[in-house]
Amino acid sequence: MSSAGSGSIDTAVLERHGLKPDEYDRIKAALGREPNLTELGLFSVMWSEHCSYKSSRIHLKTLPTKGPRVLQGPGENAGAVDIGDGLAAVFKIESHNHPSYIEPYQGAATGVGGILRDIFTMGARPVAVLNSLRFGDLDEEKTRRLLAGVVAGIGGYGNAFGCPTLGGEVVFEPCYAKNPLVNAFCLGIAKKDEIFLGRAEGVGNPVFYVGAKTGRDGIHGATMASAEFGEGSEEKRPTVQVGDPFMEKILLEACLEAMKTGAIIGIQDMGAAGLTCSTSEMGSRAGNGIEINIQKVPKRETGMTAYEVMLSESQERMLLVAEKGREKEVIDVFEKWDLHAEAIGKVTKGKRLKVYDGKTLEADVPNEALTDQAPVYDRPWVESVNPAAAEDLSALIKPSDLGEVLLKLLAAPNVSNKRWIYRQYDSTVRTNTMIGPGSDAGVIRIKGTKKALAMATDCNGRFCWLDPAEGARLAVAEACRNVAAAGAVPIGATNCLNFGNPEKPEIMGQLVAAIRGMAEACVALDVPITGGNVSLYNETDGQAIYPTPVIGVVGLIEDATRAQSSWFKQAGDEVYLLGTTGDDVGGSEYLKAVHRRVAGRPPKLDLKAEKRLIDLMGEAAAAGLLCSAHDASDGGIAVALAECCFVKEEAGLGARLDLPASALRPDRQLFSETPSRMVVSTRDGADLETLAHHHGVPCARLGTVGGDQLTVSSGGDTLFDLPVVKLLEAWTSLERRLSQR
Repeated sequence: MSSAGSGSIDTAVLERHGLKPDEYDRIKAALGREPNLTELGLFSVMWSEHCSYKSSRIHLKTLPTKGPRVLQGPGENAGAVDIGDGLAAVFKIESHNHPSYIEPYQGAATGVGGILRDIFTMGARPVAVLNSLRFGDLDEEKTRRLLAGVVAGIGGYGNAFGCPTLGGEVVFEPCYAKNPLVNAFCLGIAKKDEIFLGRAEGVGNPVFYVGAKTGRDGIHGATMASAEFGEGSEEKRPTVQVGDPFMEKILLEACLEAMKTGAIIGIQDMGAAGLTCSTSEMGSRAGNGIEINIQKVPKRETGMTAYEVMLSESQERMLLVAEKGREKEVIDVFEKWDLHAEAIGKVTKGKRLKVYDGKTLEADVPNEALTDQAPVYDRPWVESVNPAAAEDLSALIKPSDLGEVLLKLLAAPNVSNKRWIYRQYDSTVRTNTMIGPGSDAGVIRIKGTKKALAMATDCNGRFCWLDPAEGARLAVAEACRNVAAAGAVPIGATNCLNFGNPEKPEIMGQLVAAIRGMAEACVALDVPITGGNVSLYNETDGQAIYPTPVIGVVGLIEDATRAQSSWFKQAGDEVYLLGTTGDDVGGSEYLKAVHRRVAGRPPKLDLKAEKRLIDLMGEAAAAGLLCSAHDASDGGIAVALAECCFVKEEAGLGARLDLPASALRPDRQLFSETPSRMVVSTRDGADLETLAHHHGVPCARLGTVGGDQLTVSSGGDTLFDLPVVKLLEAWTSLERRLSQR
């Protein structure tokens, strides 16, 4: 076997590969010898946190992953759920955080490209994209640069590829200044009996490389994404891939057409860890081996070594296994699309990955040693206890002008309208979008059926910092509530767990608690996790981000005509509050924006009450009882009511409303962020009240829609009375603020 330029593998070499000395001992034991440098590189990327989940795997096993609709759970490129009519919704969320800090445009663009490939490698056509973004303080020049680059990258790739961006979320907090989060969600549609898996079945079957040529970009990208940032991190641009959305669009069409021939046995995206990951995982899942010859791998640079070819993360590439004897069918399809399908190897018996350079054996490694036998750590952790959560909030100064407070909240970066961002995305391409950015959830019709799908991503990092378990429960609940507001029944979820350094017991404790809370909520709300992503080491110079377990939820609307948006529709409609308001200002936007504090206990979620509300919403929407629906979350009931007065970015109808009598201080009644609440409008108030009573959901009539003012009272006292246009001016201020920079 070639030494592959091995030389001495000392501590410095191991550090460059992100491996610990004890892990190197495990590598030697797995091989029964010293690895050469190429083999060390294979282990480096496959045993990275990004690929192996070595710190989180034992805890992720506690998540609920099965259900009557689940067709494919975690372990494949994406999850899939049955949506009826012989169809499946295939979806997943992934992170591209570290690359987006180093090179914002390409980091975000290739994040979108990667999640699109995860979907169409399953045989599904991507039909919708969401994104969940976190940045630092908006007044910082670097934040504005990162924001502009990331948004341009998402739009540049998604728009050119031709997949609509239906929404998502954008949050600004100082802790994300040097660790922005770029989480991309994609959903596709496939026939449920034609889902493709990443398995190298059939000894002797040829292994094909298709798509773009391999270059030196992205080498050790997975390793880079599995380490803290420090001085010099921004110089790691060579580890960030470069994307080509037009190539990806052609690759999509060619792959889907090749799948229809019946000649494709298995297929996988070359994402993180590139050719190493796709070969070893496909072989391991099928219990087979794969051997390849790197001389046959299409390259765009000369003199590339086996090490470089195997670790490159060049974009727009796929690995597929075809049925022996049907090679020409596969080649002809890709030739039709001006792409080459290059046979670079074959499936073998030995359960080993063998990499040749011509006749020289460069690497010979057991597949399972790279995949299933990667280290799994039960890292030390301590229960997360944040002193800030115990701070007393009873002595907060009562604001003298509640209307001014509402305007300040509407103008806060985390609440205000994000049109400056989402107007750069194409949200209507392919003409299936029913509800795009600006409402609680994005909704897309499913052609050829009467159905639609709603989707949303959510997480409040402040809640999770104060109490990770409760914060994670609240994230699941809000995502489910948002798709319920669109008229959908939640049927499945995916997660992207963004945390700091898991080698610190307090950070590991945050992760353990968040997974525990997420599992509890998913079980209670009957939304299985079908897959996702873990992104750790989001930490720079020892400062970690808030624990941010982003949840993406997909909901099914049986009758697409029942899909609903958040804004009031017609004068005279009755407005109701479903649920009750408690004293929940801990971790709230009100506390941060007005009192400049992040403290207190986050709201305590009653999962049974949440489930009753979601069930009520599904039944009420299906019965045609609702004209609009909007959940009360950031900024409380006051912000929710104001947002109901905005038709996308225009002034809509106002309302005259009287909140239920309450012992709460007026500011807490207005701005409390108690969960399990929904503001709805209806023309069938009596029927809605009857249905709410049947489900055990508190239902209070607030008043009626109409006029151009939003007037809100309680107990006979007017809390605020403001023109809708003035509310809108505050809510759309972010666009003016960003446009002036």
